[in-house]
Amino acid sequence: MILSILLSLKLIGLGMIHFNWVIGGKFGFSESLPTKKNGERVLNPKKIDCAIVGFGLTVFGIFYILKSGLIEFNLPEWIMTYGSWIIPIIFLLRAVGEFKYVGFFKSVKKTDFGKLDTKFFSPLCLIIGIFGIIIQLMK
Repeated sequence: MILSILLSLKLIGLGMIHFNWVIGGKFGFSESLPTKKNGERVLNPKKIDCAIVGFGLTVFGIFYILKSGLIEFNLPEWIMTYGSWIIPIIFLLRAVGEFKYVGFFKSVKKTDFGKLDTKFFSPLCLIIGIFGIIIQLMK
C-alpha cells in the first residue's frame, strides 16, 4: 500500500509539472527536452501535448491510489490487470529509450538534456517501472 501511494504521489507530481507548462510555467521545461549536439531541440511540444502527458500521468497516479485501496472505487478487473502491467512497461521502455536522444542507451549524451536524462530522468522512469511491477507482483 505504501509503495502504491508513493508511486501515485510521484506520478501526480509529474503530471502537475506538465500542467504547469500548459499554463505558461517555465520550470524545467527546456531542460526536459532532448536536443541535438548543436543545441537544437528534437521535440517542440505544444501546450496540448503537455496537457495530454499531464493528464496521462495524473490518471496513472490515480490508478495507483485505487490500487493501494486507500480509495474504494471498483474499476473493471481487466483495467486493473492490464493497467498494472502497461504502466510499468511504458516507463521501462522510456528508461531504455530510443537509442539516440533518450534513455540509458542513447548515443547523444553530452547535451544538457543528455546529462540530466542519464542522472535523473531515465533512473526515475526505471524506478517507476520497477515499483509498478513490484506492486503488481505483491497483490
